[in-house]
Amino acid sequence: MSMPSLRGDGTREAALRWLRYLRIADVPRVRTLFTHHPRYADLTPVQYAEALEWLRRTDLITAADRPVVDVGERAPLNSGVIPHVLWNAVDDERRRAIGAAGERCLLALLREAGLTAVEHVSAVSDAFGYDIGALTPSDERIHVEVKATTDPTRLVVHLTRHESEVMSADPGWIMGAVLVGEQGDALSVATVSRSWLLSAVPYDRSSRGRWESARLVVPPHALKPGLIGEGGKSVVPSASCAGREVWGMWDREVAAV
Repeated sequence: MSMPSLRGDGTREAALRWLRYLRIADVPRVRTLFTHHPRYADLTPVQYAEALEWLRRTDLITAADRPVVDVGERAPLNSGVIPHVLWNAVDDERRRAIGAAGERCLLALLREAGLTAVEHVSAVSDAFGYDIGALTPSDERIHVEVKATTDPTRLVVHLTRHESEVMSADPGWIMGAVLVGEQGDALSVATVSRSWLLSAVPYDRSSRGRWESARLVVPPHALKPGLIGEGGKSVVPSASCAGREVWGMWDREVAAV
């Protein structure tokens, strides 16, 4: 696939920078970086603006300003070939559907388990840092971040910096992983260890940069069947969550016997 021409070496360089940094931050943050950091002062605000408009016009970033290509560190934009595609509309819609199904499943399981004041807060805003709020029978407030997948062989989750910060400050925060079946049902539910998550998230190496999102491969030892709250209290028992022989949990328990 060939790409429309982009005038000027400076504007091409600006487009490359947008493609690299929009993978980890949104447009306002990246624009602030380009405007205020001396490392990027070699290009003008006009060049950055023209490059962003060109990327949107040529669909090299989505309507949500997400890059659809992997440009690497120094891939040329004038080579006439689009690099490896990272995104397409079908996959993006599928991921959203899986995520929504996982949240619906966990909402139903929480209500079946007798929890009250069950609220789907992420349907209102992503600002909470979790997806579901609920009140346990012992009047303890829990906040559940839901990660859903259709892959039973391994669990990969994406954690935002905001979710990590909420987790660190909120003792009622729980990460619940849901294996979603073909019919949109929950084949299995597990809790991801908070202590493991805290040990696995990145850290900022200097004041000049900060991480915004992390992709984490969860090991079997960091998972427990069911939904487990603070102090090991069962919120949704493992018996309510179908099979446990996913993500290596079953193998781990057999090996421990």
